[in-house]
Amino acid sequence: MLREVSMEEISDGRLYGPNDLVKADCHDCEGCFDCCSGMGESILLDPLDVWRLSEIMQMGFEQMLGKYLELHVVDGVILPNLKMEEGRDCCAFLNAQGRCSVHSHRPGLCRLFPLGRYYEGDSFRYFLQTRECRKDNRSKIKVKKWIDTPDQKRYDGFILDWHHLVRRLQEKLSEAYDMEAARKYNLYLLETFYFQGWPKEEDFYEAFEKRRREAVGALFGE
Repeated sequence: MLREVSMEEISDGRLYGPNDLVKADCHDCEGCFDCCSGMGESILLDPLDVWRLSEIMQMGFEQMLGKYLELHVVDGVILPNLKMEEGRDCCAFLNAQGRCSVHSHRPGLCRLFPLGRYYEGDSFRYFLQTRECRKDNRSKIKVKKWIDTPDQKRYDGFILDWHHLVRRLQEKLSEAYDMEAARKYNLYLLETFYFQGWPKEEDFYEAFEKRRREAVGALFGE
């Protein structure tokens, strides 16, 4: 989601690499679940997020829609996000004790918070969002330890590839908007990377790369 803000407004002014120390450790949140509440449509889910959730919930993407996930337009492209539970206005995966019921398989944006990503061409670095987490006494922790994702190098490559694919489609739709074309492209993206699911016997990253190459051809004629 594009945000019209400067880095000075939202961060401590520094950019971090995966091995840098950053003041992000909230000490297991200690009963706080403020970042799981009132998030609206902001927790967007990439294909790996949905694959992880499907594993722990033993449900397909379509089964999770409505109760746990929902679809919204993000800068012209339809993408899934975590759904806020009606009545509580908090993540549908937040249990009665105020803890994440899918923590081991939580989405990438949840792993990242209160960090954000700053994209620079074919790479990205991290920044610390200074106004988002209400915990005052956070400790320093290595960025990659905080994100806590297996096979960090492959994960970073996937994040970049997915970011570029979505951004290209957003730009394509904004430059020559056609309602029928937008519908067709969005249906293709959703079917290819979400509704179709991911076979358990395949390596996710290999399967994603295969579909990504096919999508580049189908969406951009390359």
